Amino acid sequence: MAQQTLATEETSQRRSVGSFVKSNIREYGMLLSLILIMAFFQFMTNGTLLKPLNLTNLILQNSYIVIMALGMMLIIVAGHIDLSVGSVCGFIGAVAAVLIVQFHIDWILVTIFCLLLGAAIGAVQGYFVAFWKIPSFIVTLAGMLVFKGLALYILKGQSVGPFPVPFQRMSSGFLPDAAAGVIQAFNLTSFLIGVAVTGLVIYFNVKERRGQQEHGLVEEPFVFFLGRNILVAAGFLLFSYLMASYKGLPNVLIVMFALIVLYAFVTSSMTIGRRIYALGGNEKAARLSGIKTHRLAFYTFANMGLLAGLAGLIFAARLNTATPKAGLGFELDVIAACFIGGASASGGVGKVVGAVIGAFVMGVMNNGMSILGVGIDLQQVIKGLVLLAAVFLDVYYKNKA
Repeated sequence: MAQQTLATEETSQRRSVGSFVKSNIREYGMLLSLILIMAFFQFMTNGTLLKPLNLTNLILQNSYIVIMALGMMLIIVAGHIDLSVGSVCGFIGAVAAVLIVQFHIDWILVTIFCLLLGAAIGAVQGYFVAFWKIPSFIVTLAGMLVFKGLALYILKGQSVGPFPVPFQRMSSGFLPDAAAGVIQAFNLTSFLIGVAVTGLVIYFNVKERRGQQEHGLVEEPFVFFLGRNILVAAGFLLFSYLMASYKGLPNVLIVMFALIVLYAFVTSSMTIGRRIYALGGNEKAARLSGIKTHRLAFYTFANMGLLAGLAGLIFAARLNTATPKAGLGFELDVIAACFIGGASASGGVGKVVGAVIGAFVMGVMNNGMSILGVGIDLQQVIKGLVLLAAVFLDVYYKNKA
């Protein structure tokens, strides 16, 4: 009798593990894919990929994509799309360059103005989408053309720069070491911050699981929970060590991490986040339940404009100049990052962490293929196939369910 009970428990445990894997295969699959892609390019580039200098460049090259992907994830979850983010990014950088370099306005005032301008641009586009019911594809396609043209107009077809050094540090600066000289050629402050962040991430994960256990809501088997946290801790600590052994944590990484934490909290723990998912899942049902869907869609576009403005400032600061071609093709990388990270083309599905993982999948592939000398033509083909595969898997598992 005891043996039969034990066998029944083992069978039910296997079923629960199997059902959990099936329902979370995209989330865990993308994390595993990122690890495998990094391992592949680390081997193929003879260790160049994870060298501190290249790792820093990887972060700087993808920071503006990650920042815009946070906003794009909310747009896609709400059931829309924004094709104008690349042009808005380039336009904001151009405005900043003209005001700072040609009109000599203080860079702090220009930064604030450009962020507000980006939010206003997103709000105008959101107004047409939310209140006039014009498809977001059409509105933002028009926006893409308009702001690309405006960037060319205000720059007069020429590059404008350079920027003041404090403005450049927005992208190219590093966190200073308060314990400078304690360890030669090692940013101890950056490493200790990495250790503290790792501890906080593990603490909140454990706290969340305990809360789920108290309410009987635990779905993730303990072995998965343990393995996930070990991987996260190892990744954070290794990353912190590598960054500290070069120049420390880039300023833009701190901004990016703060935004990731903020948007993860908003989407998972705040009412407005849950309402955005309800809007994308079934707009009619959300409206009937009392959610002001028009206003919510409007907010998501205004938020996207704000983040596109921030990305434009960071990109201009990194290049130390504003060029007419700035932002070209960024919208494709941003949208691809969201879909590769698990967002559904039909709306209502997607996570902030998934968008970040998707952005770094694209970034690692770009960086690794560039190191290997793969031509830009073949790079585009490979990225297109990866995007198609991600969307295909989303449709496949949805139909299978």
